[in-house]
Amino acid sequence: MWYVLQVPTGREDRLIEEIRSYRIQEYFEEVFAPRSVRKKKYRGKWQISEELLFPGYLFVISENPEELYQALKRIPRMTRILGTGEKWTAMTANDIETVRRLAAPHTQAQHGKWLMDFSEGYLQGDKIIVTEGPLQGMESHIRRIDRHKRLAWLTIDVLGEPREIAVGLEIIRKE
Repeated sequence: MWYVLQVPTGREDRLIEEIRSYRIQEYFEEVFAPRSVRKKKYRGKWQISEELLFPGYLFVISENPEELYQALKRIPRMTRILGTGEKWTAMTANDIETVRRLAAPHTQAQHGKWLMDFSEGYLQGDKIIVTEGPLQGMESHIRRIDRHKRLAWLTIDVLGEPREIAVGLEIIRKE
């Protein structure tokens, strides 16, 4: 089952390291913070960067949620495990599929890195057509784009509510 941990924004990577250093891997299969590949312009040149898809959240896959919960309580700076009351709430199948569609485990990266690749597309009038990348088929979720920054903002339902996320999208032409 997949669960979500809410953590202080900006501390996601540090907390993943801490979780691994506490040697509690027996209680989970994987813990990760999905990222998206973006292009940013530094000193006149486009550079590849990675940004968090869901700042302030970690995803954990575990078949032993109660044992994991008890082990995580020992880690300082853990904010909370999302759920109802004292009980963890597992992510729905739709939520898991959305996260998997956006960001898959990256084969060339270190263990625990889930990465959403950059997408490409074009404009046909006011309509966005994505020709390459994970946004293909998700055009209806795109709410706005910034062609100069090569970004798209999507509204997707994850964790029980609509969330707006920014991801890399390059519009290569306009028809």
